[in-house]
Order: sequence, then C-alpha cells, then structure tokens
Amino acid sequence: MRSKSGEVNSESNLRVIEWLKAELAESLGLLFKSMLRAGNEATADALSNIIILCYVLGRRAGINYQSIDMHVMHKINGTVSEAIEVEQMYGDLTELKKYFDRKESKTR
Repeated sequence: MRSKSGEVNSESNLRVIEWLKAELAESLGLLFKSMLRAGNEATADALSNIIILCYVLGRRAGINYQSIDMHVMHKINGTVSEAIEVEQMYGDLTELKKYFDRKESKTR
C-alpha cells in the first residue's frame, strides 16, 4: 500500500512478506505430498506456485524479476561449469541452461 505521499507502507509490506512466506511453506508441503502420490499435474501446480511466490517475495524484498533471472542463470552456469557428480550423471542443469538459452533467443 502507498501512503498519501506515495511511499510504500512498510508495515503493510512486512505483512505481505510474512503471508508470502507462509504461502511458500504451504506450497512446499503440497509439493512433497504431490510427489508422494506421483501426481504430475499436482506436482507441476505446486512447483509453478513456488516459482511465482519466489518472484513475488523477491519483489517485495526489493529485488526485480530481471535480477532474479540473472542470478538464476549465474547459478546454473556456475554449477554446470563445476560439473558436480549428479550433473555429470543426469545433465539436469545443462538442460535447464539450454531451455533458458532457447527462451532468451526467441525473445530477441
């Protein structure tokens, strides 16, 4: 909420942050439960909710979406280049990097 002077009400912002954190914890629980039941639709729903909540929580903390994307790419690139054992075996992060690269090239 903005006050009459246009400033963000910090008390309101803190309440929103606390609500987002609770939503994130709840979504994480739903993710774990959906994975136990092997429900792809419920798992995808929980994962997408977690991703959205993380972006919004970051924004509430003063971090813009582009900065989050840049940090994600930096982490992916760093982990891929470190060639950890799981990455060598499965290549999940390499595939994620390719996905982001393709997505970025389409927006140009």
